[in-house]
Amino acid sequence: MPDTPSAPVILGDEPGSFPHSVLAERHPAIIRQVRDASPYGPAQLRALDALLASCTEGVLEPLPADAHDRDLWTAWGADEYTGRSWFKIPWLWSESYFYRQLLEAVGYFGPGPGQGVDPFGPLKRAELDSPRTDEELAALDDLAGRSAEEQEAALLHGSLWGNRADLGFRLSAHDGTAEPVPGLVADDSESLRPLLRGTLCLIADNAGRELVPDLLLIAHLLRQGRIERAVLHVKPYPYYVSDATAADVVDALRRLTAATGRAAAYGRTLWSAMGDGRLTVRAHPFSAAPLPFADLPADLRAELAGADLTVVKGDLNYRRLVGDRRWPPTTPFRDVTAGFPGPVAALRTLKSDVITGLDAATEAALVEAEGQRWRTGGTHALIQVRA
Repeated sequence: MPDTPSAPVILGDEPGSFPHSVLAERHPAIIRQVRDASPYGPAQLRALDALLASCTEGVLEPLPADAHDRDLWTAWGADEYTGRSWFKIPWLWSESYFYRQLLEAVGYFGPGPGQGVDPFGPLKRAELDSPRTDEELAALDDLAGRSAEEQEAALLHGSLWGNRADLGFRLSAHDGTAEPVPGLVADDSESLRPLLRGTLCLIADNAGRELVPDLLLIAHLLRQGRIERAVLHVKPYPYYVSDATAADVVDALRRLTAATGRAAAYGRTLWSAMGDGRLTVRAHPFSAAPLPFADLPADLRAELAGADLTVVKGDLNYRRLVGDRRWPPTTPFRDVTAGFPGPVAALRTLKSDVITGLDAATEAALVEAEGQRWRTGGTHALIQVRA
C-alpha cells in the first residue's frame, strides 16, 4: 500500500481505552473463568495464577525452552517483546501472546492430562447446544419459499452478524426496504455477490453459533452451484476464547446433521462436501500469529492468491486484514488491503477501534449519535469488498 499514509499502531497503554480495558480487565477475568471451568491440578493452577500476576503486574515471560513453537514465536517477534510490559507493545501482539501463554499454563501442548483439552470447550459447547441455536436453525425452514437470491442474502447477513444471526434470518429483513440489516455502516454486498464463484476461501472467526451461519452460507453456495469449492481457515489451537478450530467445525457439523428440516439438509451437504473435497478445513500456524495479513507467509499467500475470493470474518481478522492501527475512519478500504493476494471481502461486526472505508457523513452521524461507542459495542457491522 505505497500510497497509503501510515497510522499509529494500537497499544494498550492508554487508561480508559478499549485495548487497555481488555488487557487490564478482560484477560484476568478470562484466567479466572478458565480456572473455574475445569478441574485443573496444582501445577496448572499455579501456572494460571502466575499468568494472572504477569498480566496485571508484570511483563511478558518467554515460552519454555522446549516449547514446540518457540522458534516460530521468535520469528514473530518474541525476542523483541518478552520482558516488556503487556501494555507497552502492539495490542495485537500482546493479545495473541496471552492466549498462547494461557494454553501453556493449562498444559494444552502436553504431555499430561491437559494435552489437547480446549480450556474454552465448555463455553463453546454450551452455546452450540443452547435452545437459541435451535430457534435459529428452525428459521431456515421459513426461507424455503424464497428465491435463491433472497436466501443467499439472508444467509450472508446471518454470517455477518454471527451470534445475532436471527437478524439475518428474519424474512422481513429482506422485503425490499432500504436498509436490510440495521446498523450496517458500510455495505458492499452488491459487489460481493458476483465474486461468489469458483473457489471461496473463508477465514473463520468464532465457533458455536457464529460458525454455524458461516457453514450454512457455504452449504447454500455449494448447493446452488454458486461456488465449486470452499476452503475454511480456522485456528490451529484454541484462541481468543471462542475462535473456531477444526474440532469446533466437527461439532458444528454434527449439530447441523442432528437437527431437523433444512438445517439437517445443509448439514448433509457439508458432510458430503468434506468427503469429496469440495469443503476443506485448513489450520495454518499463521492463523494464530500475532501479525497482520501483510506478513502472510509465502505458502499461505499463494493459496489465497489462487482463490476467486477470500472472505475475512470477524473483528480480529479485520484488524489483521487492514492493520491494527488508528486509521482515520475515511481511509479507503481498498488502499489498506491493496497488499492482500487476491479479491477480499470483510464481514465484521464492530468490536474494536479499528475502522476504515467509511464515508465522512456516516462517520459524523455515528459520532453525533454515540460518541465513539459505535466502534466497540458490536451493534454495528460492515460488508467491505476489494475486488
